[in-house]
Amino acid sequence: MRQQRWFLALATLLALAFVSLPAAAWIRSPATTFATLPPGATPPEGLTVDTNGDVYVATFGWPASGESHAPGQVIVFNAQGKLLRQLTVAGASPHLLGLAFHPMTHQLLVLDFGARKVLIVDPQTGASSLFSDIGPNSGINALTFDSLGNVYISDSFQGVIWQTGPSGGLPTQWAADPLLATTGKPPFGANGIAFNNEGTALFVANTGDDSVIEIPVKQDGTSGTPTPFAYSINGADGLIIDQSDNVWVVANQSDEIVVLDPTGSVIAKLGDFNGIDNNGAVRGLLFPASLAFNGSFLLVTNLVLDTRLFGFPTLDSEWAAQVTTYTVSKINSRLPPIQGGQGGNGQGGNGQGGHGKGGNGKGHD
Repeated sequence: MRQQRWFLALATLLALAFVSLPAAAWIRSPATTFATLPPGATPPEGLTVDTNGDVYVATFGWPASGESHAPGQVIVFNAQGKLLRQLTVAGASPHLLGLAFHPMTHQLLVLDFGARKVLIVDPQTGASSLFSDIGPNSGINALTFDSLGNVYISDSFQGVIWQTGPSGGLPTQWAADPLLATTGKPPFGANGIAFNNEGTALFVANTGDDSVIEIPVKQDGTSGTPTPFAYSINGADGLIIDQSDNVWVVANQSDEIVVLDPTGSVIAKLGDFNGIDNNGAVRGLLFPASLAFNGSFLLVTNLVLDTRLFGFPTLDSEWAAQVTTYTVSKINSRLPPIQGGQGGNGQGGNGQGGHGKGGNGKGHD
C-alpha cells in the first residue's frame, strides 16, 4: 500500500511538472472579411492603399469556372470596406497582378500580367496608357520603388528584377539569379518585393522555392549578389516590410501570414483557413496573395486559385473550386506575443515597407 501511494505521488508530481513546462505556441490573430468584390469581378490578386486609406484591388481573371476573357478590373473600397468604384481597365488583358501608387508622380501603376506591360491607370475612370513594356517571355508580378522613384518589377518566369526610371520607358535588368527562378509549383519565382527601411537591401519572395531572397543594394544603386534570407515559407507570395524591418510574407499554400524579424527568424504566424460560408465566400484565408497595411489592420486578398486549371493540383484546389464570392480579408496588424515565450513581439503597421505584393510599406505589389 505504501509503495502504491509512493507511485501515485510520483505520478502526480511528474504530471504537474509537465503541465508547468513552458511551451511556445503561435497565437494566430484571426482573418475576417474586410470587403466583398461586386458581381462581375473575378478573384482578387493585387492590393494597394492610397494616402486617403482607400483600398485598390486588381483582379486576376481565373475563377474556378475557367479563364475570363473580359478586361481586368480594379475594384476600389473605402477604409471600412465599402465599395466605391468598379473600374474596367481599358485595353487590359483579363490578368492583372500587382498595383501601386508611384510615391512621386502619384500615378497608379498596374501590372498587366497577360500583356506583359506596366500600365498607368486612371483611378477614377479606368482609362490606361503604357508605362513600360517588359517584353515577351516575362511573368511580371509585383513592383516597388526606391527613394529616387525608380520602379522595380519582379519577373516570376525569368528570375529577373527589372528597373525603370520614374517615368517608365524601356526596362533594364537590375538583378538576375537562379535564386529568383524556380522549377517548383506553383511555378512562380520572384514574386513580392520590398526594400528595407534604409534601402540597402531588396527582399524578394520566391513562390515555387518557398523562400525569401535578400539582394544587397550597392552604393551606386546596382545590385549585389542575392542570398537566401529564409526558406520553408509554403508558397511565399506577397511581401511587405514594416517600420521595424520585420518582413511580412504571404504563404499562399498554407493560408497564413508569416512574419520574420530582421535576422530571418519567425516571430508570428497569422490567419488560417476556416472553411467556406453559405454564400460561397472564404472564412479566413484561402490561397492568399497580396497584403497591405491600412490603419490598424493588415489587408489580404484571397486569390482562391484552383491550380488544376493549369494542370496540377495543390492542397487547396478542392476548396478553391467551391468559392463563388470573392473577398479581401483583414487581420489585426499588432503582432501577438508568442504563447509561453518571452512576451510580445511589438507592432506592425504602415511602415517603410512598400507594396511588395501589397501595401503601404517599402515594397510594392
